[in-house]
Amino acid sequence: MNLIKKLKNSDEITATRIYDVFQSAYKIEAQLIGTDNFPPLSRDVNHVRSSKTDFYGYFYDDCLAAVIEIEMNDKNLEINSLTVDPCFFRKGIADKLIAYVLTSIAHDKAIVETAVVNEPAIKLYQKHGFVEFKRWTPSHGIEKLALSV
Repeated sequence: MNLIKKLKNSDEITATRIYDVFQSAYKIEAQLIGTDNFPPLSRDVNHVRSSKTDFYGYFYDDCLAAVIEIEMNDKNLEINSLTVDPCFFRKGIADKLIAYVLTSIAHDKAIVETAVVNEPAIKLYQKHGFVEFKRWTPSHGIEKLALSV
């Protein structure tokens, strides 16, 4: 059975499961971007556990296959992270998580940031109507863009 549900990240076991998905997915993304210095990989379990953002998980059978992390600022829905365990790549799970938050959570605008070279992510967000509105290079040196819908 596959389902999406809100995760209680303050729970240590749940935070560890989220962290594990982050680590496996972000290692692949760092390779795609071509960097060893990828800030999301520096998040630890305690950071996940203490985060005030909302986490939703996609469960494939009983396995946490993917996580989307969001934050609401006023009526803006900010997608802070979207990660899929590499064992579950190419199953449309990221697409389902984006659709879920866009249709289930009331918002006026949705915003996401990603690396300019992360073409698969950019194409996925564009599929959901996101359009680029900003580019910049933060201090870590990975050129980023922001998209909104």
